[in-house]
Amino acid sequence: MSSAPSLIRPFSALRPRSEHAAAIAAPPYDVLSSDEARVRAAGKPHSFLHISKAEIDLPPEVDHYAPEVYAKSAENLQKLIADNILIRDAKPCYYAYRLVMGNHTQTGLIAAAAVAHYDTNRIRKHEFTRPDKEDDRVRQIEALNAQTGPVLLAHPDSDEAERLVAAATAGTPIADLTADDGIRHTLWRIDDAAAIARIGTVIDAMPALYIADGHHRSAAASRVAAARRGKGAADSAEYFLAVIFPARQMRILDYNRVVRDLNGHSVESFLKAVGERYTVTPSDKPVHPERTGVCGMYLAGRWYHLAVNPDLVPVTDPVRRLDVSVLSEQLLGPILGIADLRRDTRIDFVGGIRGLPELERRVNSGEMAVAFAMHPTQLTELMSVADAGEVMPPKSTWFEPKVADGLASHVLD
Repeated sequence: MSSAPSLIRPFSALRPRSEHAAAIAAPPYDVLSSDEARVRAAGKPHSFLHISKAEIDLPPEVDHYAPEVYAKSAENLQKLIADNILIRDAKPCYYAYRLVMGNHTQTGLIAAAAVAHYDTNRIRKHEFTRPDKEDDRVRQIEALNAQTGPVLLAHPDSDEAERLVAAATAGTPIADLTADDGIRHTLWRIDDAAAIARIGTVIDAMPALYIADGHHRSAAASRVAAARRGKGAADSAEYFLAVIFPARQMRILDYNRVVRDLNGHSVESFLKAVGERYTVTPSDKPVHPERTGVCGMYLAGRWYHLAVNPDLVPVTDPVRRLDVSVLSEQLLGPILGIADLRRDTRIDFVGGIRGLPELERRVNSGEMAVAFAMHPTQLTELMSVADAGEVMPPKSTWFEPKVADGLASHVLD
């Protein structure tokens, strides 16, 4: 019986020539709508959005999951290769990748992660996936014969891993750009054999890696590997494109909630019902929750500070003790009648990158009746949930800054 593969291995990235990196780099495929992508890619023929969201190059009436969309994606990728805009490194490498957003910096490693360890949950999940979204990513991988959207992974604390990756950043980058949103992306190639070997050893000694974002991409990679394995043609498909950051460097922003109505309550009766479970304190300014167990509420033109009754928090349960779970169990469900966050159209979610004024705007416009500002989920909480084999509630985490698509793709030879 063959031994299990290492957690990660180097790969020969398909990447933009340095002078084209800024023109290629694009936001992840799943953070823009098709209409937003059309606007973002307008006048930018080399933008990776023409590959990750190729429907923007077809008539608007074409279904986003139609075969011609995947075919167009492959056509666009091959053109960038033929035009020598994208090139393939000659030998397998690792890549150091730094993101700078304002005063926040995080530096990680781009590598190929083993599907086998995803399948056995050593690369740990914390979300359910949807079959339709998995199908989309499978079709995209098969059409391109490449994985172009990296899975965002976190690794446990390791001073040596951070030193090894940081050492690579002393060299000349192969990509260095500041995107439209002000985030700086810098990439260095790690091609020294000794450094490659040591990085692999250090990462492989870790008990687990954790999926922060990219559950559908990793699930799709597993399905592609299984299909090719059955035909005796897996090999590089046994690995998937990943960006691995130290957990302690990563940043999760709040993921806030807005609700369309008060479920038949008046403002007064709603406040009374909330007050039976929370300490409700009016605030003369927007409430940024200062700790777990606290959230802000914007209702009828006024902010409130809500502190949950500690006796209502099941502290030994890694999922139910999350602030987003407590809000659902103590307020959204029993008071507002929202039992299914995935399907109930009365609730929507607002990423913290948009700020608290967006919550005020949506309530003041009359579109929503009440908004809740959440304390950000901590990465240690995510890891505890994953270690327990559980799943997070929907829309629990919003990672910033976002990694870019197009700077390094994993070709399935």
